[in-house]
Amino acid sequence: MKDQMTMFENAVPQPLAARLRPETLDEVVGQQHLLGKGKILRRIIEQDAVSSMIFWGPPGVGKTTLAGVIAGQTKAKFIDFSAVTSGIKEIREVMQQADENRRFGEKTILFVDEIHRFNKAQQDAFLPFVEKGSIILIGATTENPSFEINGALLSRCRVFVLKALSESDIMTLLKRAIEDPRGFGGEKIVISDKVLGMIAVFANGDARMALSTLEMCVLNGDLEGDVTTVTEATVEQCTSRKSLLYDKGGEEHFNLISALHKSMRNSDADAAVYWLARMLEAGEDPMYVARRVTRFAAEDVGLADPRALELCVAAFNACHLIGMPECSVHLTEAVVYCSLAPKSNAMDVAYMKARTDALTTLAEPVPLHIRNAPTSLMKELGYGKGYKYAHDFEEKLTAMSCLPDSLKDRVYYEPTTQGVEGRFKERLEAIKKWKEEHK
Repeated sequence: MKDQMTMFENAVPQPLAARLRPETLDEVVGQQHLLGKGKILRRIIEQDAVSSMIFWGPPGVGKTTLAGVIAGQTKAKFIDFSAVTSGIKEIREVMQQADENRRFGEKTILFVDEIHRFNKAQQDAFLPFVEKGSIILIGATTENPSFEINGALLSRCRVFVLKALSESDIMTLLKRAIEDPRGFGGEKIVISDKVLGMIAVFANGDARMALSTLEMCVLNGDLEGDVTTVTEATVEQCTSRKSLLYDKGGEEHFNLISALHKSMRNSDADAAVYWLARMLEAGEDPMYVARRVTRFAAEDVGLADPRALELCVAAFNACHLIGMPECSVHLTEAVVYCSLAPKSNAMDVAYMKARTDALTTLAEPVPLHIRNAPTSLMKELGYGKGYKYAHDFEEKLTAMSCLPDSLKDRVYYEPTTQGVEGRFKERLEAIKKWKEEHK
């Protein structure tokens, strides 16, 4: 017996996204790391062996869809519950009913959408029923479960991470919407792959956004007789974008991020802000830009101004917490700071030199004196023998070498004199001089 609430009913009329909601696993697009042939989540659903779990991922990637598929396949009683509209009273009523069902040998699956919206007391109300098996809890959340879900409850749930859909996935959904009778299959719609691609870029991995945008574009398309034509101008009008300039996997995408990097590297703050605006207004994911700017802070600024990395990480977190359009100002602050900061690529140079040596000396053993020796056998074998604990010495230094013998004279980090890195250079030179004198 199944109790499928209005979320899974075919009420009429329904938005396009609701009409096209997959009913079987084979209709689900994306999440192949979980739903591909032989993958764990697919097996669990197909075998009706569902246990308590959390679906974590951004909006529009299939969390509610998977709950709907489970509802259609399970032999358990299925209850759809919203964290937005339900409180402690409703939770207790559902839990008592689930307890009664268990006594008669019937399982109850409880799907809680936006479970992160429940407070600690509300989440605690689920715990005893999950522990004794009265309910199988399936929660959906856009927030990190580690921070938003009680540890005791989370420890009893398996977390499945759902990823944003690729533009290829979104294109598949959009073409299905045009052809499927549940969508516009019974209508004459003229829309090119290029125009569908513009919608896919705008959707930014969100299937619901993609289908809602397509529906709006069709409703506002050019109608001649019984034929509706959707053009680039239609999409630009419906998305409030003057121009969706590039495919995020294409050449222009890389041209623009290159322009941003090189403008910051050349300390041209005005150009950097311009290229940032070009990317964001074309629909680029602000998290992608934040990752690239954070990389720049270490690769091109480094210890010449260590605060650049702190500020860029803060901007990254701001993008994650509040998204566009609000986070555009945080990215602007990071980009301007990095543009004006003194520059040093010593971190990148050091790592690439060390990487080359690491790849050619993978079999080089760790010197015995800096190996860990937690057992008596390891101590007998010489692990840790001759190790000098720097804190035992007045200078907090020793002349002990920590590189393999074959690399003992290698130099990877060569500080510049830019910004505060000049102080690091002085300190490093003093350390090396002391070690040479105390060999």
